[in-house]
Amino acid sequence: MRQAGRYLPGYTELRRTHSVLEIIRSPHLAAKVASEPVLRFGFDGAIVFSDIILPLTTMGVGLELEEGVGPVIHKPLRTQDDVGHISPGRAEDLAFIYTQIGLLRETLPDVPIIGFAGAPFTLASYLIEGRYSRAFEQTKSFMYRHTGAWRVLMKDIVDTVAPYLKAQVRHGAEMLQLFDSWVGALSPNDFREYVKPYLQEIFADTVGVPIIYFGTSTAGLLQEFADLEFDVLGVDWRVNIASAWRQVGKKSVQGNLDPATLLGGEEVALRETGRILLEVSNKPGHVFNLGHGVLPQTDPTVVKAVVDFVHTQTER
Repeated sequence: MRQAGRYLPGYTELRRTHSVLEIIRSPHLAAKVASEPVLRFGFDGAIVFSDIILPLTTMGVGLELEEGVGPVIHKPLRTQDDVGHISPGRAEDLAFIYTQIGLLRETLPDVPIIGFAGAPFTLASYLIEGRYSRAFEQTKSFMYRHTGAWRVLMKDIVDTVAPYLKAQVRHGAEMLQLFDSWVGALSPNDFREYVKPYLQEIFADTVGVPIIYFGTSTAGLLQEFADLEFDVLGVDWRVNIASAWRQVGKKSVQGNLDPATLLGGEEVALRETGRILLEVSNKPGHVFNLGHGVLPQTDPTVVKAVVDFVHTQTER
């Protein structure tokens, strides 16, 4: 995850003259950024260069991506009336993403293209908090106090995200990932009551390609995930991957090397990578990955060493 990012010299050079949103909205620049790590490291999939909050830009929401902060919403939603000022967005308004996918198909004809979007709870939390929050007090308060408006908001997000995901598939994406970065802030009961039905609606409506569902700090929610209709569960490094796999049954599992492990150098990174591969014992359905995105200070040579090591171990 975040395979194209600030640890790569090509991306860093481009960011000197372009913002993240400028690159995303320029298909040729975005395709260049997305293909660089695949060509350099030999990843088994190419991730569309975008951001999880992009669908919000089609819903009448003003936002920006601040360096070192992440998504910032200009006017957070704090009342029931605020929800009435937004509406489901149109997938066709993100045509530049579909053009990027086509360019990636031409550049990387033998590499699967992975599209993605943010999940309803995570997007709702950005809309309500205005930016990343540690405890999500505003989001949970809104969810409890204005439950009717919360359900309208979640439905609006579903009606925006699901068509966007399907449009990515129509234009050549061969796998999708739904990022629920902050869903781990919820209790199992709150997840079941306020979030799960909307996830299920997206999964049931988006068919034809494998779907990965990923969240952080979700160890307490794994049993709730087991009956959702996605194909692959992405887990972060805070849970033992073999234990997570047992709890979600027949689904495949993605993960879960701590991105900070790469900062320890090649020896540490390969040792921990080997441990994860041993834990899953090359069980069919494991997608090796980091437990979250590549950190900016990561040495690219360590990334290359991990990719080569995984390929060597899994080809045996």
